Amino acid sequence: MARTHTLHLDSKAREDARRRLLSIKGHVEGILRMLEDESVYCVDVLKQIKAVEGALDRVGDLVLRSHLKDHVVTAHERGDVEAIVEELMEVLKYR
Repeated sequence: MARTHTLHLDSKAREDARRRLLSIKGHVEGILRMLEDESVYCVDVLKQIKAVEGALDRVGDLVLRSHLKDHVVTAHERGDVEAIVEELMEVLKYR
């Protein structure tokens, strides 16, 4: 499917997503360090992985909310409802 829409995040959402991704990056680097330390308890690593997963979900929610507001609610006006529905169904396969 050809993409006709671009990423549109308002400045507050964009900054929130950027800040969260930088935090996730730090957490992932921490997990990598934990894996190199044989004294680290497995459950502590799992907790960090779950924290990263949760943080990524929140960034995904920000982008999804923006997509719904900026593209989905106007699909009928543009006449691309079916294309938008197909895009969302494709994305939902990965959740």
